[in-house]
Amino acid sequence: MATGIITITTDFGERDPYVAMMKGVILTINPGSRIVDITHRVPPGSIREGGSIIKETYQHFPSGTVHLAVIDPGVGGKRRPIAVLADNHLFVGPDNGLFWPIIETQEHSEVIHLSDKMYWMREISPTFHGRDIFAPVASHLSKGVDPFLLGEKIDDPTTIAAPLPCKENSDLVGEIIRVDHFGNLVTNITRDHLSPFLQPKGVSIKVGGLVLQKLSTTYSDVPVGQPLALIGSSHQLEIAINMGNARNELGEKCKIGTKVTIRFANSATN
Repeated sequence: MATGIITITTDFGERDPYVAMMKGVILTINPGSRIVDITHRVPPGSIREGGSIIKETYQHFPSGTVHLAVIDPGVGGKRRPIAVLADNHLFVGPDNGLFWPIIETQEHSEVIHLSDKMYWMREISPTFHGRDIFAPVASHLSKGVDPFLLGEKIDDPTTIAAPLPCKENSDLVGEIIRVDHFGNLVTNITRDHLSPFLQPKGVSIKVGGLVLQKLSTTYSDVPVGQPLALIGSSHQLEIAINMGNARNELGEKCKIGTKVTIRFANSATN
């Protein structure tokens, strides 16, 4: 199952040497590993956004990939270090809800409390488990170590409330869950949520004070500088501005947590 591939997702940023230290640990244990950076720009402590990114990304990697993720505001506290086996992938990081979006959607996921210190660094900093626990564990897993040697299986992983779209009367209501590098506002409304209702009805999309009267296919469907809604490459509804930054231009009315309302063309108007 092991591929030697390890992805890394953190909120460490790119200014400090923390990510490089983790990579050094990984390469010391498994010099043949292949390391892929997903992102190190998760907003500090944003467990929900980090979990969304990991869930969105992991499926594009081969089965057997190890996904190391450190968004860990409770580092050194009572939260457990864990490994998760789900969908033929391995996930390593803190038990703080980071992996819950994957666990709850994978019927046969298994969670292991990483308690065998033989697979950790000898000295453990209470403020850097990413380097001293998670990186060495991920590296051992990338070499094919049986994950069940790393600790005991548990059935009570930490959950985190993940916002889901819901019906309100005849409307579909979701929210903005992430802002990407381009300022596009990514929602929790997916193509699958929308597809039963789109044809031949059409939709209007309301977010903040903005109302869009159609669902676009590409950014260039509207003039430069104009807002639009479309299904992005991750199959989620996005609010964007053609050649612009929706987060900056739409302001505080459109941010993470802002409600997004989909009204279908045959719905009664208020």
